[in-house]
Amino acid sequence: MKKEVKKVVLAYSGGLDTSIILKWLQDEYSCEVVTFTADIGQGEEVEPARKKALALGIKPENIFIEDLREEFVKDYVFPMFRANTIYEGEYLLGTSIARPLIAKRQVEIAKLVGADGVSHGATGKGNDQVRFEVGYLSQNPNLTIIAPWREWDLNSREKLLTYAKKHGIEIDQQKGKSPYSMDANLLHISYEGLILEDPNKEPEESMWRWTTSPEDAPNEPEYIEIGYECGDPISLNGKTLSPASMLESLNALGNRHGVGRIDIVENRFVGMKARGCYETPGGTIMLKAHRAIESITLDREAMHLKDEFMPKYAKLIYNGFWFSPEREMLQAAIDKSQESVNGVVRLKLYKGNVMVVGRASDDSLFDEAFCTFEEDEVYNQKDAEGFIKLNALRFIIKKR
Repeated sequence: MKKEVKKVVLAYSGGLDTSIILKWLQDEYSCEVVTFTADIGQGEEVEPARKKALALGIKPENIFIEDLREEFVKDYVFPMFRANTIYEGEYLLGTSIARPLIAKRQVEIAKLVGADGVSHGATGKGNDQVRFEVGYLSQNPNLTIIAPWREWDLNSREKLLTYAKKHGIEIDQQKGKSPYSMDANLLHISYEGLILEDPNKEPEESMWRWTTSPEDAPNEPEYIEIGYECGDPISLNGKTLSPASMLESLNALGNRHGVGRIDIVENRFVGMKARGCYETPGGTIMLKAHRAIESITLDREAMHLKDEFMPKYAKLIYNGFWFSPEREMLQAAIDKSQESVNGVVRLKLYKGNVMVVGRASDDSLFDEAFCTFEEDEVYNQKDAEGFIKLNALRFIIKKR
């Protein structure tokens, strides 16, 4: 039985699916719809969403289009990269990390306009429904959540197109528009569907939208320097950049050199395996650089403990628990570890590869006097004998 909803805030991209959802909400729930379109660097104009919403009868004061790029990178992407976060060894969580920000802002807009409901366009098979809805519930559990894909019978592309035509909903017929199911933001672009549903088929080169093929990338390497402060990248080649500008610049560099393509089969939270392809050029560079600056500034045991935290932290983000107390606890420990992660990393980009070629820091724990292969006056090599025997003592006792 449907709950009565008077006003609902819809996460609205202006595309076919969310435009159909907008009309469907009006018809099925007889409610006032407020649209929220977030610019998080998806690379497409967001203002056309206003025109489409107006055409579907949305009042101008009920259309929210906001530039969240700086907040997205500063408050979500950068904290995640302080942990060197990857899910199942490869995925840099580009879609996962964007959902909590959108959900939080939806709830804030709902409060602003006096809405009693929120809605999204995620399907009943994917992870995003969980990420959006856990986000909503963590911010305001009193809101009614409407997930059309779990209610309607428009479960095929053909039915969606028929519905759109019947109700006069504009259908984009852009030349060269990708047929894949895609999600993009400043951190990444993802691809699902079509031949990717067979995990044994290689994607065609034409699928990739951002990065140059490594085979076609420049034949000369490019050297760059990233400056770090408290674990966050703050400068590129000596120029201080804002968080969003930093990621945009690293994306451009990575795209030119074919950096950041992956093809993976991941385990979704809902229980199934899914194959996806991702381009995360700037993120791939940041991960490599961050580990490099940590390698000379973090204490050994602090680094190892932090690495033990990471899989749990990654799983929380992937499953939609950004706002959970356990994620915040882990974040506090991670951020504490970053106080000395300052300095500069020098990298070489070449044919899809990111290679660390230098790192320097005023907070470096690397001491040449101790690690040199030449003669030194600070380390007595004879001390190692007792150290080794103490560490092997349990084996010695066992063999007595």
